[in-house]
Amino acid sequence: MKADITIPKVENVFLAAIKEWNDDFMEKVWNVYLVNDSDFDLESVMVVSKAFGTLDGEMKKTSLLRHAFVKVPAVSVVKVEMIEKSVLALNNEFMITYFIGNTLYDKKFTFRKNTINERATEEVPILFVNGVIVR
Repeated sequence: MKADITIPKVENVFLAAIKEWNDDFMEKVWNVYLVNDSDFDLESVMVVSKAFGTLDGEMKKTSLLRHAFVKVPAVSVVKVEMIEKSVLALNNEFMITYFIGNTLYDKKFTFRKNTINERATEEVPILFVNGVIVR
């Protein structure tokens, strides 16, 4: 029965953390974007994020944050959330679920602890700015 179930592969959809100026904090902060570099619109997009890991020998985890987007057009980006600098030392996990047509796709993306930093940046497709990409 398991052989009858096909799980579609997520392609050309990924996350990018980009450091940008924030007027509220009067400094640069890391924002996470959902990048749709495919030829298809993503519909009914749900993003659930959390951070977890060990800090100073103590297990830490944040509450779940949920974001919903009706549609993310083909070859576009949408800002998901800001990552507070105190949780950069934790694993930041994002579970993405969406539809293309009648097919449901989902994938877990994880920014490993301390990987969101200036030295790990590369050019982000569509935005053409430097950021940390997780595929």
